[in-house]
Amino acid sequence: MADIASELYTACGQAFEAIGLEAKLGMVRRSDRPDLADFQCNGAMAAAKAARRNPREIAGELVEKLSGHPAIADITVAGPGFLNIKVTEVLLAGRVQGVRESELAGADQSTDTKTIVIDFGGPNVAKPMHVGHLRSAVIGDTLKRLCRFLGHTVIGDAHLGDWGLQMGQLIVGLSEEQPDLPYFDAGNEGPFPAESPVTIEDLARLYPLASGKSKTDEAYRELCQKATAELQAGRAGYRALLKHFIDVSVEALKVDYDRLNVSFDLWKGESDADPFVAPMVADLKDRGIAEKSDGAWIIRVARDTDKGKTEMPPFILVNSRGGVGYHTTDLATIFDRAQNIKPDTMLYVVDQRQALHFQQVFRASEKAGYFPEAGLEHIGFGTVNGDDGKPFKTRDGGTVRLSDLNRMALEEAEKRISEANLSDDLSEEEVRDIGLKIALAATRFSDLQNTRTTDYKFDLERFTSFEGKTGPYLLYAAVRIKALLRRAKGEGNAAGAIRIVSDTERKLAMQMDGFNTALEQAFEKRMPHFLCEHIYNLAQAFSAFYAAHPIAAEKDAELRASRLGLCEAVLNQLETGLDILGIKTPERM
Repeated sequence: MADIASELYTACGQAFEAIGLEAKLGMVRRSDRPDLADFQCNGAMAAAKAARRNPREIAGELVEKLSGHPAIADITVAGPGFLNIKVTEVLLAGRVQGVRESELAGADQSTDTKTIVIDFGGPNVAKPMHVGHLRSAVIGDTLKRLCRFLGHTVIGDAHLGDWGLQMGQLIVGLSEEQPDLPYFDAGNEGPFPAESPVTIEDLARLYPLASGKSKTDEAYRELCQKATAELQAGRAGYRALLKHFIDVSVEALKVDYDRLNVSFDLWKGESDADPFVAPMVADLKDRGIAEKSDGAWIIRVARDTDKGKTEMPPFILVNSRGGVGYHTTDLATIFDRAQNIKPDTMLYVVDQRQALHFQQVFRASEKAGYFPEAGLEHIGFGTVNGDDGKPFKTRDGGTVRLSDLNRMALEEAEKRISEANLSDDLSEEEVRDIGLKIALAATRFSDLQNTRTTDYKFDLERFTSFEGKTGPYLLYAAVRIKALLRRAKGEGNAAGAIRIVSDTERKLAMQMDGFNTALEQAFEKRMPHFLCEHIYNLAQAFSAFYAAHPIAAEKDAELRASRLGLCEAVLNQLETGLDILGIKTPERM
């Protein structure tokens, strides 16, 4: 469903051609002065330079050609040669009707669909997620939803941290507590018990103890490093333990992610890249792409074009001790995805402080011929901060767990429900469901409404408010429309053909027409805040419309039916947009 600007572009392009100029000059955009016009075309200015003509004369000829066009109510020349265009109410009504009837709420799907891998989440096995994981989760999940909505094939991968020293620390810590487990018999090749010897609570207890001890006890640290090396070398018992660690961790992770309405298609980790590491390293050595330096194997990724900047450090493929780190497993993961998924693009939703790491990895991938750098994107983001402007901490200075943040959001949401007396006619189950949805809307929208690359202050009291630019405000707008439509149906009033007869209706229709542009901007720039801005402005435009036109009191049956149709269109687009943002809308509040 093409937006109005596209329709006008076609008309203006044809008018330019009719006077002997290029059609591309007919580009149309939203007017900077909506009080004067809906759209403007500035092509006469550019045309004047090429044609060596007065731009106002060109604009005047264009007005003659476009006057009488069925989509245009009024067209005038302004300033040195701008075209101000006002569209007809009939066109706007048709547009709104299209939004009302469309499964895509007035949007267009892409004509050039891609297969996209989105790497987001990045939780670590045995480590509880903290507030820093919030942004990766909600930004990555929203981009996944957006890309799918636009028709792309998308694979979301959690990419677990499950291959480093923490695994060796867990193994050693567990061996001290339960030394008789079959996993610690070096000669035992299995099979091993299907049931895990540890719970998530055990892992949460074991890891900090083992990690702390390895920092102060050199002999213990060496044991942990040895266990890590043996795990990575394929020791059967340790590999079986790793699977248990991953399985119990993923189950716990899913609880926190579910509260955020976040899901993944793949739960792969660094360990899944291991089978590719040895042949990849051998390949890079054989082809001379990797070279030896101070006992390590490196890939030089600096370029002549980097001159004047801080020199790009080399990519460490194998360190001087013979081990591999995140660089190597990330490169092996790219190789794996390129071979087995064959995507067009890979997006990495990771803290922007990791920008250098991804530059190195992407350049190494290009140099190795595994996947072109142009198809690899680091989607960086800022931090979630507290009142002091520093990364959000607990009162005692500790890291805020994601589970605690989810709990705090629910408690604040339930408080809001109580204060607003929303629970009077609802069951306990309904109140709980509404509370979870308010908490979800508050948490996700508060993050997504910000420009991705900026930091923001976490303020639950403000985020859970039903007023202002918040997720709960948007939920309330959607629920109010649902209630209005239910009441109208109960009174025997049905939605009918849409007419645009007032200024607030016109503004509401124009806002709905901007949905496609907002989606395109969000996708092209990987910035969900464009969609957030559109949905918020839509809710505000509806509020102004509803305040101006109390539908239940409207005596004209056709006008009342038209306005109910407008409500249906708004609700369709509002809920569609909220769904892309991962926000669930209740039926009642």
